[in-house]
Amino acid sequence: MRFSRWICLLLMLWNCSNSYAAAADSLMRILNQRIPDSTRVNVLNQLAREYVNDKPDSSIRIALSAKELATKIGFNRGRALANKNIGMGHYLKGKYLEALSAWDEALKIYTNIGDKRGVANMLSNQAAIYYNQGDDAKSLELDLKSLKISEEINDTNRIISSLNNIGTLNLNKPSTYNKALDYFQKAYFLCTKTNKKYEFGTSAGNLGITYFNLKNDEKALFYLNKAYVALEGTPELIWTMNYIGKVYARRKEFNKALIMHKKAFEYAKNLDTKLDMTQSLLALAQTYAANNEHRLAIKSYKDALMISVPLNFTFENKEIYEGLKKSYSTINDFKNAFKYQELFSSIKDTIYNVNTDKKLGLLQFNFDLEKKESKIKLLTKDTELKQKEISRQKIVRNSFIGGFVIVLLFAGVFFKQRNRIGKEKKRSDELLLNILPAEVAEELKEKGEAEARLMEEVTVLFTDFKGFTAMSEKLSPKDLVRDIHECFSAFDRIMEKYGIEKIKTIGDAYMAAGGIPVEDPDQATNIIKAAFEIRQFIEEGKARKIANDLPFFEIRIGIHTGPVVAGIVGIKKFAYDIWGDTVNTASRMESSGEPGKVNISSTTYEKVKDQFNCTHRGRISAKGKGEIDMYFVEPMA
Repeated sequence: MRFSRWICLLLMLWNCSNSYAAAADSLMRILNQRIPDSTRVNVLNQLAREYVNDKPDSSIRIALSAKELATKIGFNRGRALANKNIGMGHYLKGKYLEALSAWDEALKIYTNIGDKRGVANMLSNQAAIYYNQGDDAKSLELDLKSLKISEEINDTNRIISSLNNIGTLNLNKPSTYNKALDYFQKAYFLCTKTNKKYEFGTSAGNLGITYFNLKNDEKALFYLNKAYVALEGTPELIWTMNYIGKVYARRKEFNKALIMHKKAFEYAKNLDTKLDMTQSLLALAQTYAANNEHRLAIKSYKDALMISVPLNFTFENKEIYEGLKKSYSTINDFKNAFKYQELFSSIKDTIYNVNTDKKLGLLQFNFDLEKKESKIKLLTKDTELKQKEISRQKIVRNSFIGGFVIVLLFAGVFFKQRNRIGKEKKRSDELLLNILPAEVAEELKEKGEAEARLMEEVTVLFTDFKGFTAMSEKLSPKDLVRDIHECFSAFDRIMEKYGIEKIKTIGDAYMAAGGIPVEDPDQATNIIKAAFEIRQFIEEGKARKIANDLPFFEIRIGIHTGPVVAGIVGIKKFAYDIWGDTVNTASRMESSGEPGKVNISSTTYEKVKDQFNCTHRGRISAKGKGEIDMYFVEPMA
């Protein structure tokens, strides 16, 4: 009988008996004592994991049974997992001391048995506790240790988790928001490669929070809504709902905000997660206050205090005291306003004082230093080889000192060689710039690699020749290649004129993008101007061909704006490329267009509608996309 069947049977017995002990006894009798004790431990641990989100108390009881049995039979891995489950149950209940104790025991076991994945997991879990308690320095120390181990064992999921955790630490002050954005974008990009729903939702939610802090509500809602869908059914849905509510509140859509915060509180209450309950009530109170409903705000603030004070939620207590002070002041209850002002002032800011800032910076520096040590070793070997070469050249040089003429000849050879090397270097640099953007080429030369980047807004252009197959039957291969080369060379010059990056050609299709690798606010405008020049070039060529009774090209052009992932692919004949749904949609704009027309999406239309004449074509069916609003665009008369 497999684990899943045991668990299903135990869940059924549980629901019938409402007693774990009775259910477990019934299951063991059914199994007739014929399975190994280690298997029983695994079944109990799996069951504890199934229950931890909905019934943390039940999960803890089951995990304690697993721990007792694992200890009895000396099953260390099972005992470590049981401690992990016990800690998670306590963590979700807001009992951080108990959770920390359980995870510390699990950490020691994983260390002793050499389970690096388990060690990284426990370090990350402990870091979350210190973060919630306001000790960012300790939290960062543990997260960096977890990230280092995860990279050693190439554990993508744990790397994503650590990147998200470290990014979160940088959300506590505005000066590091962009640093947080960098960590979250790396995590989000990794998630798009793993197809793991939970990790994707967490990373998307973190990006949404960061954009909220940067006051970019449009992007905040974009990523938070992605998180909302991905995190449905998990405890993390609570903070996602609260941040969606905060965005609505800032946009003064108070009814939507209140609905979202109340929904988040009920969700947290059902799970009995104290921190989430506190944060939901706090967000609810802040929304009431923003809408000038101060008496309702005061009630929600006090409801939050009843949970947060006994558990010493430092961040939340500070915000609650401050909120109460302001609300009481607004309704002219200055006695209570003064009381909460005193409480607010009494809480010491232990998170970002000078000493902590220095410690955070030092830990980050040490981590970066360790990561570079392997590169330094490689560079040292390279330096040693260069030193040997220099020594050899000195010997050669000294051996020729006896003859002045020979020295002059040697110098002549040296300068000639240096000039040749200089020319070759210049040529190699020019070749590199032919296939890569200048910024990416510089990064590749400096670091030996170029990181992939998530670009939030890029405008992608596709062109394709109509009747290319028929034309290829009428022309010789030489003439066909000559005509294609003439067209694509002209396209390249046009792209360079407008600062647009050519991506690649695929047969008779041409692809380019504006806004990469450097953001450009005028990218959509520039790429449409480039499209008009491409169209004009093809029309002039068509007129010449018709005059000479020769086959001619006609062209379709499609454009769409949106986010892409950009980077280098391959290790031989590598190329700079872009990926994402934006690329697919731009291709559909081209294939759904008409010869001699520039067809754009509604997203691009919103960027350029005041600069060009745009004709709405209606909702056009596009392969794999359903119906999409499309526009033909022309220059202003």
